[in-house]
Amino acid sequence: MAQLIADRRDVDFVLHEQIGMVENELFEEFNKKTIDLIVSEARNLSIKEILPTFKDGDEIGCKLENGKVTVPESFQRAWKIYCEGEWLAMCDDPEVGGQGMPKLVGCAALEYMVGANSAFMLYYGMTHGAAKLVEGFGDESQKKLYMKKMFAGTWGGTMLLTEPEAGSDVGALTTTAVKKDDGTYLIQGSKIFISAGDHDLCDNIIHPVLARIEGAPAGTRGISLFLVPKYHVNEDGSLGEFNNVVCTGLEHKMGIHGNSTASLSLGEKGECIGTLLGKENKGMAGMFHMMNESRAFVGMQGFAVASASYMYALDYARTRIQGRHLLAGKDPEAKDVTIINHPDVKRQLLNMKVYTEGMRSLIYYYGKCSDIVHTTDDENLKAETSALIEVLTPIVKGYITDKSLEVCSHGVQVYGGYGYISEFPVEQLMRDTRIFMIYEGTNGIQAMDLIGRKLAMNKGESFKYFIDQMKKTIEEAKGVEGIEDLVEKVDNAVSRLESLALEIGTRARSEKALNAYAFAHPFLEITGDVTFAWMHLWRASIAAPKLAKKVGSLEKEAVAKKAEKNKDAAFYAGQIASAKFFINTLLPSAYGKMDAIIEGDTSVDDIINASFGSK
Repeated sequence: MAQLIADRRDVDFVLHEQIGMVENELFEEFNKKTIDLIVSEARNLSIKEILPTFKDGDEIGCKLENGKVTVPESFQRAWKIYCEGEWLAMCDDPEVGGQGMPKLVGCAALEYMVGANSAFMLYYGMTHGAAKLVEGFGDESQKKLYMKKMFAGTWGGTMLLTEPEAGSDVGALTTTAVKKDDGTYLIQGSKIFISAGDHDLCDNIIHPVLARIEGAPAGTRGISLFLVPKYHVNEDGSLGEFNNVVCTGLEHKMGIHGNSTASLSLGEKGECIGTLLGKENKGMAGMFHMMNESRAFVGMQGFAVASASYMYALDYARTRIQGRHLLAGKDPEAKDVTIINHPDVKRQLLNMKVYTEGMRSLIYYYGKCSDIVHTTDDENLKAETSALIEVLTPIVKGYITDKSLEVCSHGVQVYGGYGYISEFPVEQLMRDTRIFMIYEGTNGIQAMDLIGRKLAMNKGESFKYFIDQMKKTIEEAKGVEGIEDLVEKVDNAVSRLESLALEIGTRARSEKALNAYAFAHPFLEITGDVTFAWMHLWRASIAAPKLAKKVGSLEKEAVAKKAEKNKDAAFYAGQIASAKFFINTLLPSAYGKMDAIIEGDTSVDDIINASFGSK
């Protein structure tokens, strides 16, 4: 069977050769053999059970009839098998029903699952995020009632945040909470755009809800967080009566049709009861706790969908015969060739390859950073790595999802006319991936977060630590034969990024703040470009010595001859080709953006609204 979700050889390379496991007694049982078995099981589950739901999710979608929301029938079997395998809490503590896997390994498993059907796996993403909220902020009663059933997938979870007049501006919400004599709260309001908001995969759905208690301060300072179950839960854990969380509609969307994006009414047709999660007026702390996990998961979604699109396009280009080779000339005997032999198709595939590989390395690295924070006893390392995760989050969420759409667009183009019709999967992948740039904080918000918070975090030390990690790789790569010019170019790019960060960060805190924020997204793009150059240099620094050892030389002719018959040689040669293409061909575009930011054109500031056009 063709490999249509992820490149297993590249998965193994990043896991075992590039990133590597954190050495800690908590992960002692996760040796290479065990990790490979886990990834294989995740791949089998994804291909055999989740992938068959891909078209059903898109074509059948979710339905609201007589007040009940249903998902496609095929989702039921896949969800049952997924939960029975205890995949939902694979990286969580065994005490809450988890398997205690390293996040790094979980990234590899999730890549396959999300790549098989991102809409299906969004039920996992929302449930897991809500369960982590209960774990982090819940009292003992809430944990006892909800946590294990949510981590088991028996009950689902969501996040009720957005309202018709309160999207990104959460502080404008109007949902209210009135305290009762028994300490619970009457919740009333309406929420929209709720992923996995209502469905029939689980017996109950636990909704973390943002609301304002009567008399609380205006804005975000007065927001509290509540747990509102769809059905009341009795003290013994059994289900009680309906809690008047009513689904008033499902959104008709461009993509991810298999996920029920719902509008919910709370308390409109009867009492809706919630319990305070955490402290009064401190709901934003919990919200950001879940949002950061969600943003990382959105990056995973963008990456996994891009990876699937690349694998489909690659398989198609290797089998689709059309047109003669450009060097065939007027030879009447020349036969048509597979389209992978045409330079423009090859260029597009290489674009897809390098972005997908950069995504994989960055997301797995992000996972390892989480493992470091979870296991280390070194408080300085924990603090520095936690701050590094903060800096990387807008890149993982924003830059990766931007590039995911680009990769999926190339996927459609490689298929040509077939890519635009629903008979082939790449058009659905492109529709599905478009939402990732919007939800959990639009990519514009991610860019603003990067220059507004992350550059200044810890007086600039957090961003400096990020830069230092790149410089560390550069220093290690300087001794690697055959990639000297790549090292020099990445070194230059990192130095320019460091200077640019100081410039735009200073501007963001001055009277030129509006100008700085006008360039926030280009700065995010630049930071992402340099980050991917770092990841590709890191890959090449590992691959080059191994290729030289297998081939005996890095000369082009020798490598080409050996790689035809040796899969490892072909793979390592591909890593060097990827690094060269990204650093020599794609990275230079970042320099023009750097120059534009330094120049500081004020067109965005200057143009008046009326000048955009008339009705």
